Amino acid sequence: MSDTAQPNSVALAGAVADVLARHLSDVVLCPGSRNSPLSLALLARDDVRVHVRLDERSAAFLALGIARVQGRHVGVVTTSGTAVANCLPAVVESAHSHTPLAIISADRPERFVGTGASQTIDQDGIFGGYAATTQVTGEADLAGLADAFAGQGTVHANVRLDAPLVGDRLPERVSGGDVARGRFDAVVDHGEIALDLSRDTLVIAGDEAWEVEGLQDVPTIAEPTAPTPYLPVHPLAAGLFVRGNIDAGGDSDYAEYVAKTKPEQIIVVGGDSDYAEYVAKTKPEQIIVVGHPTLHRPVLALLADPDVELTVLSRTEAFTDPAHNAAHRGTRVKVTGQPRKQWLTLCDAVSRTAADAVRDVLEREELGFTGLHAAAAVTDTLGTGDTLLLGASNPVRDASLTGLPADGVDIYSPRGAAGIDGTVSQAVGVALAVQSLHPEEIRAPRTVALMGDVTFLHDAGGLLIGPDEPRPENLTIVVANDDGGGIFESLEIGAPTLRDSFERAFGTPHEADLEAISAGYGADFRRVEGVHELIHALLDATEEAAGLTVIEARTTRATRRDLDAALTAALGL
Repeated sequence: MSDTAQPNSVALAGAVADVLARHLSDVVLCPGSRNSPLSLALLARDDVRVHVRLDERSAAFLALGIARVQGRHVGVVTTSGTAVANCLPAVVESAHSHTPLAIISADRPERFVGTGASQTIDQDGIFGGYAATTQVTGEADLAGLADAFAGQGTVHANVRLDAPLVGDRLPERVSGGDVARGRFDAVVDHGEIALDLSRDTLVIAGDEAWEVEGLQDVPTIAEPTAPTPYLPVHPLAAGLFVRGNIDAGGDSDYAEYVAKTKPEQIIVVGGDSDYAEYVAKTKPEQIIVVGHPTLHRPVLALLADPDVELTVLSRTEAFTDPAHNAAHRGTRVKVTGQPRKQWLTLCDAVSRTAADAVRDVLEREELGFTGLHAAAAVTDTLGTGDTLLLGASNPVRDASLTGLPADGVDIYSPRGAAGIDGTVSQAVGVALAVQSLHPEEIRAPRTVALMGDVTFLHDAGGLLIGPDEPRPENLTIVVANDDGGGIFESLEIGAPTLRDSFERAFGTPHEADLEAISAGYGADFRRVEGVHELIHALLDATEEAAGLTVIEARTTRATRRDLDAALTAALGL
């Protein structure tokens, strides 16, 4: 080989890196031999931020967290074999949440597949229907790679690299210049739906929701990751809507509350007034679903009610309609009429009743310090400009009960496939992406993550960040540690008659030492035993950011079933 010649794999990797740099500002590298030409080519570029992680699964979720904030593809570069397969959970979440992600896998030449060669598997189509594979074997395939980034939210580029993989020197530095990388725009327009808002209308907004022109004055149950509505309705109120009527007689506590919601008016509840007659009827005539709501069973029951006309709006190919109940599907609306004053008053009343019920139940000392209390402490201490990542399972549901979404707070949650995979890594990715948006600020904006202990332990390796890698400057991870699977306490499997098998298979106590785990990864640590301690710890973290801090909130799940029963009873359900 001459002094100027480089192996074909080095040249191909450099050409692939040129394409990647036009679409990606961040790439996560995983160590490996077969992908060494790609890694060296990307490390030689000044126009790409490189992160390195040892574990491909964690790397893919780190990239997903960054992509949630940036709204454009983030790359993950892996070696061949099972290294690629470790990215599948993040690829599934990417596809279902429509978060752009690019897996760039190195591969051996096709002639080795099926021969028993080491670390050689069939990587073509390895992600099934979640990501089509774009094969890159030479520079003639680069146009197809560029097209994949323009047309697919979840990209898999499989680059076949032959020996020799590296030359006798590092690639030359590449400045790349200023590249304008926009957000990945994959909006699908499914057309316009005509809506008459004089009919009693309720909006249900979930993950991927957006502010729909024409619906801003409609009462809205919004999940934490949805835009903050102008007329919010508490999600627990869904149970009252499902029931379809409320006892409007004078003996009803709820009726008394409704009567007092408008002090400037005199309303005779239980009398002959049209309002009193109407208050008894709580079921909406039509529901508009925006995005992907998944959190609350009473909400899903509303969507399945055959007596309610359902319209589902989406800007992707997916529509949230698990009961196949939608009468209309679209993306935009054309509205006529105005919401009735009585309907708006009713929605406000049931929402206030539900919100008050949550706060009243949180005051009951016999329930102890639960995950719901931890969520309340987190939501109550958020400020404008903060970013929040909510773990799946109880935390995102609890946060919705305690006041989210909130104006001025960017909120993310893995709601595509609703799994706990990679949540720590996503939190780190979100924090890194947020601080990269504010490079001139002395102190990075605050990112807070709330997750359960099982979720934390499932991805504790996400805390592993090498000494030369970009680190979060202001990330606080709150772990609501109830020593196991608190979500199952409230489900059917948590019934008293099934308790003999509950703890081992569902409660799954672990007695893990979160302080030792955090210390092992170099994270600051605090432990709190109650809600006031947690509030003070969060406020301290706000005043004095320490990079990456883990706060363990020692909660109980022993009263979780009683807590949920108390909420239901408070609403008379």
